[in-house]
Amino acid sequence: MTAATFRREPGAPTSLDEMTGLIPLVSTTMCPEPQHVFQKLREEYGPVAPVELEPGINGWLVLGYQEILTVTRQEETFAADPANWSVYQDDRLAPDSQVRAMMSPYDNAFFTDGERHRRLRAPIDGGLGRIDQRQLRRAVTALCTGVIADFAGRGEADLVADYAAVIPVLAMADVFGMDAPQGRALYRGLLELYSWEGDAEAARQRVLGLAAEAVAARRAAPSEDLTSYLAHHPNLHSDAEIYDTILLLIVGANENGINWISQTLRLMLTDSRFGGRLRGGRLGVDDALDEVLWRDPPFSNVAGRYALKDTELGGQAIRRGDALILGLAAANADPRIHAGGGAAIEVGNRAHVSWSAGPHSCPARLPARLIVRTAVETALHRLPGVRLAIPPEEVVSVDSAWTRGPASLPVRFTPVSSPGSDQP
Repeated sequence: MTAATFRREPGAPTSLDEMTGLIPLVSTTMCPEPQHVFQKLREEYGPVAPVELEPGINGWLVLGYQEILTVTRQEETFAADPANWSVYQDDRLAPDSQVRAMMSPYDNAFFTDGERHRRLRAPIDGGLGRIDQRQLRRAVTALCTGVIADFAGRGEADLVADYAAVIPVLAMADVFGMDAPQGRALYRGLLELYSWEGDAEAARQRVLGLAAEAVAARRAAPSEDLTSYLAHHPNLHSDAEIYDTILLLIVGANENGINWISQTLRLMLTDSRFGGRLRGGRLGVDDALDEVLWRDPPFSNVAGRYALKDTELGGQAIRRGDALILGLAAANADPRIHAGGGAAIEVGNRAHVSWSAGPHSCPARLPARLIVRTAVETALHRLPGVRLAIPPEEVVSVDSAWTRGPASLPVRFTPVSSPGSDQP
């Protein structure tokens, strides 16, 4: 069955909502070998495949590299605002839906289009462009060193729960001018927000409350931090837009950072090409960072785009109101863009779509890379003899349809009574 004939077979479903027996989206992130799932979907449907987002809710997974570029660049056909999604319009999402948090309208640049998107995006680009990279690296190095000090004497740790899950949010809290207690409160709020076990909306309101406190403080006493910049930016017309913009930046940095740090550490601790670098091998941290972005990007799937009209994509008939999920990991592995039809990745090649593409491409790639690179380097430098404490095949992925990273990364190392004061 090919993509071109899929909808033309006698008795075939006539709409996305009518399709049953589809592969769940979470199968593309939770399985040990996602490439096998991508291959199966390509063989059956082509570069755009129907998947189950959650029981009773379907969407299109865009697997093709060129198709990703088409969807992200054609705003007149594919909108970022979930208000255009037929499922949202029909109020078909359950109150406890795990899709709801990722595919509902919010007052920030990620979920808007056209002129409003450009208005909301400009403060983000301007604010991130003002970050002092050297100062940020010093702050993150000090932060990483302090976090490691909490477990360095044990000789063992979980580099996800004890380290990777902590660094990005605390680093961003510092960028926003929040103090240590506020940063820890923000960390706890994000844990609850993305645990899928409690009241996500209540957790979101608590995190927005922390943003509101920071904005109020900076209105009373402006500073050079990112909160002051956003709180006084003329493009942000309401408190809701300011708070949601702050939340967007913190959540995006946190989710990306956690998985990028932990995936890179896993790669360097389990792959001889990288692990050997600790003893003089040929590939180092930057190579590992790039390989993770190609093979296991922090966001494997990104929601979403919503068809503004009936159209065709990758051989599939897309109807107005259909949801499309950007399969970034799948697109990076698209055999049509790799020489010889394989998925070999050249060292230094950064033509992946892990930052997405088009007007909504990630604006924070430079500070994100600086934070992640510093975190990885500091851990390798501060934990002598660090090694994975379980067989590599026993590392399991987080339970998420959107992100891919190890749920835990238990390691052992030579205990260190004090990390010392020298910096890498």
